[in-house]
Amino acid sequence: MIQVQHLTKTYEDLHRGRFVAVDRISFTVRPGEIFGLLGPNGAGKTTVLRILSTVLSPTSGIATVDGFNVESDAAEVRRRIGFVSNNTAIYERMTAWELVEYFGRLHGMGNDQLLHRMENLFDRLRMNDFRNVPGSKMSTGMRQKVSIARAMIHDPPVLVFDEATLGLDVLVARNLLSVIRSLRDAGKCLIFSTHIMSEVERLCDRIAIMHRGRILDSGSLAELTQRHREDDFEELFFGLLSRHENLDAELAEGVAS
Repeated sequence: MIQVQHLTKTYEDLHRGRFVAVDRISFTVRPGEIFGLLGPNGAGKTTVLRILSTVLSPTSGIATVDGFNVESDAAEVRRRIGFVSNNTAIYERMTAWELVEYFGRLHGMGNDQLLHRMENLFDRLRMNDFRNVPGSKMSTGMRQKVSIARAMIHDPPVLVFDEATLGLDVLVARNLLSVIRSLRDAGKCLIFSTHIMSEVERLCDRIAIMHRGRILDSGSLAELTQRHREDDFEELFFGLLSRHENLDAELAEGVAS
């Protein structure tokens, strides 16, 4: 389970001054659920996920992964989380098999456990055809599968996908979404961030709409459409963003006056 309470992340910018990247957000993600973070570029989605994966520290608020605090129990959190992004950078001279094995070793897995897990993943992700292909000769789709396998090698209960379909062709993206569904069915706790509305509509059990570091609303697709009396999710999404922009403008005008 993931629990986030009043999470905030601020930066000091030489030109803009204090910049709030994440603004007091709260949410919970349960096992066997895909939780979508939907928002335009710059909404704060990646910052949230980097905090959850212990890459960044929050300015304030609390975030726990499987009961462990991302600040005080960072090592335990890293054992329980797998992170997949759209960055498919890998070691060019290592084969797919060697790359996944390397990350398994980093997680302290024993020989028998690691071999069994690797065979399972290479079958499941259909990677056997390129298990001996070096990174320098892999396609984007192959690289993304390696990224998924290395995130899953230690069988973490929590998996994070940050804009993971970006740049993938249609067939590879479709296969990735199928893998994510199977992970949910296996009881994993999953966060899926994207700016593509159709992906969250088809994939996510609950959705949080983010803009300028804030969660504007959250719930299942049915709950959101009913609450806003709008069946067209695209219209709902842009309507929320527009109202948020207008409110910010009114507040700024009020402060200025």
